[in-house]
Amino acid sequence: MALEIPTQPFRHASSQNRRQVWDSAAAPPLGTVLEALWYAIHTRPRHEKFVVSQLRDRGITTFLPLVSQVRVWSDRRKLVQLPLFSGYVFVRVFLSGEARVRVLRTNGVVSFVGVRGEGIPIPDRQIEDIQVLLNNQIPSVCYPFLKLGQRVRIRGGCMDGVEGILVGRKGDRSLVVSVDLIQRSLAIRIDGYDVEMI
Repeated sequence: MALEIPTQPFRHASSQNRRQVWDSAAAPPLGTVLEALWYAIHTRPRHEKFVVSQLRDRGITTFLPLVSQVRVWSDRRKLVQLPLFSGYVFVRVFLSGEARVRVLRTNGVVSFVGVRGEGIPIPDRQIEDIQVLLNNQIPSVCYPFLKLGQRVRIRGGCMDGVEGILVGRKGDRSLVVSVDLIQRSLAIRIDGYDVEMI
């Protein structure tokens, strides 16, 4: 079995098309295929893009959700790309000892997010939903993380299949999409979209 190291960022794809990645330093028993999983890593403040650049140079698949914001200085205004979840980057790895060390030895990385820094896998669906929203340039804002509320799925349109928590704000319907592990959420307006309860 050949070792395959992804060099490009993860793209939204069906489970049949996702790459199966394993680390040769912790090879599974013969005939076993292990899949790389998404993990969140905590970074030093304002080091997210720097960390992503270094991790990609090391052949590690990363995802850094970015949003555009206008920043105003005394002499100019500029549209800048800022991390949606400041202080966090997502990596897709088979979390062997060697892979953990490669990530943790990256400048700007503080730790994996999880119990005692061990790292807890994030469901693919949560990452894919955020990728769909950002790829389709759906206007969104950061939203306080919610644990309670009715979970729904959007039906139809460019956001078909995106899941989240339905909330109401000032008469508007919004969908809150969350990454449970890092307790971060974003809210999008879904007026005009059909939703179904999950």
